[in-house]
Amino acid sequence: MRKLPYALLTALAVSVLAVPCRATALPADVTASQCIAGGGSVVISAVGDGSQAYTKRCMGGVHDGETVL
Repeated sequence: MRKLPYALLTALAVSVLAVPCRATALPADVTASQCIAGGGSVVISAVGDGSQAYTKRCMGGVHDGETVL
């Protein structure tokens, strides 16, 4: 069996260790005022047929893509 070079082994180890770092960097929920203060705008979208379910997201600015409470 052929051995992997150290550079490839190191790159694999770094990529495996980087996964938990990205998981902790997921966006948190923000308030509407934090979204607007960060330069974004609140976008409200109907879910499904729009009967009574809505999602609110911050689009743009510092909190882009985060859920608005």
